[in-house]
Amino acid sequence: MKRSDLVTYLDSYLRTAEIRDESLNGLQVEGPVDITTIAAAVDASLSAFEMAAERGAQLLIVHHGLFWGEPQTVTGAHYRRIKTLIERGLALYASHLPLDLHPEVGNNAEIARLLSIDDRQPFGEYHGVPIGCGGTLPAPVNPLALASTLAGGTGAPCTVLANCAVSSKVAIVSGGGTFALEEAARSGYDTLVTGETKHSSFHTAKEYGISVVFGGHYATETLGVRALAAHCAKKFGLASHFIDLPTGM
Repeated sequence: MKRSDLVTYLDSYLRTAEIRDESLNGLQVEGPVDITTIAAAVDASLSAFEMAAERGAQLLIVHHGLFWGEPQTVTGAHYRRIKTLIERGLALYASHLPLDLHPEVGNNAEIARLLSIDDRQPFGEYHGVPIGCGGTLPAPVNPLALASTLAGGTGAPCTVLANCAVSSKVAIVSGGGTFALEEAARSGYDTLVTGETKHSSFHTAKEYGISVVFGGHYATETLGVRALAAHCAKKFGLASHFIDLPTGM
């Protein structure tokens, strides 16, 4: 299919232009006109670009793209990344917050599906937009059991602050979501599932009596790009590959 058609679809499906973000979401590097194979990765890294090209992809979808906030000089590692994309004939499409909050293939929707969360509601206000979700487990479980389910789905170990005996009402914000701890407390959640651990969250969670399951920033954000690439591959008959480059964080 034509790259322009795929990009137009992604922009519409993800509501790219509607969602305020530090990331420059959408097509970041143009690449080939025709697309038969796509790849997905969490991070726009040199290794991801090289591996995607080796698998024959013409377009790579990432969660963390190359361009954020202020203009950046095209020097050093940034130059080498862009040079590799151009030389290897690889387009780059980034989706940060639009992919976090997407109700079908978003990181948080995928975690909620994995944990069998019912009665999902928007949660985790960030830049005026709820980027996460929350809901109720089918039956209360120990926070460690909840973490085991998450780890089974992502393939990465979890760290748990077990500040309540059982998890029943669970809020989810993938990646760096500890900013939502107080919102979780105000909203009546007993557990927050997020990615990245943060020292300053320890006492806040303890004092509110909220358990926190940290699944890893990288691991909790593999789910969205994988689901999005699979969705596009099925819809448009494209070959698809996931480039797995864990950071351990």
